[in-house]
Amino acid sequence: MEKTFLSLLFLASLLCCTTNQAVLLTVSPSRSQHFIEDSLTLSCEEDGGSATWIVWRNTTAGGVSQCGIKWGRQHGSTCKNSMALRSDSGVYWCESSEGAASDSIQLNVTGGSVILQSPVHPLMEGDNVTLSCLTKTSFFNGPATFYKDGSVIRNVPTGQMTLHHVSSHLTRMDSLCW
Repeated sequence: MEKTFLSLLFLASLLCCTTNQAVLLTVSPSRSQHFIEDSLTLSCEEDGGSATWIVWRNTTAGGVSQCGIKWGRQHGSTCKNSMALRSDSGVYWCESSEGAASDSIQLNVTGGSVILQSPVHPLMEGDNVTLSCLTKTSFFNGPATFYKDGSVIRNVPTGQMTLHHVSSHLTRMDSLCW
């Protein structure tokens, strides 16, 4: 009887303290590619929760580390990186002190003169997506060729392309402007 009571008490404690709030990592400017020296703001946004979330990353250069330790400044659930470097390229996510984690996002920092403005979060099959080529100061207005995995997707005259009803092989955009 006591064993059953303890089991029920344990189960009740799990149910009372489990949260189903979703947390989303957002980045501003909202794109997956960034220029060297860009200022980045990463925020952990939680639906209906009050937990404090920490931004973490895994980079080739620095391994796994949290914001505020060797990179960025954490304030509440927001991390600011005032000057992005190539070494900031990597996978980012939010984590609570209880060990809950958000989905991760891939950010790439480049020293190139043109980058691709593409969604940070994965697309769903059937979504529409607009891709744009950017220079450090503005949208790229000249002709551009968009690539995915080394193959040409499309040549466009304006540096911007909309894909309608993307298929599963395009749901993770890793295209390039050229």
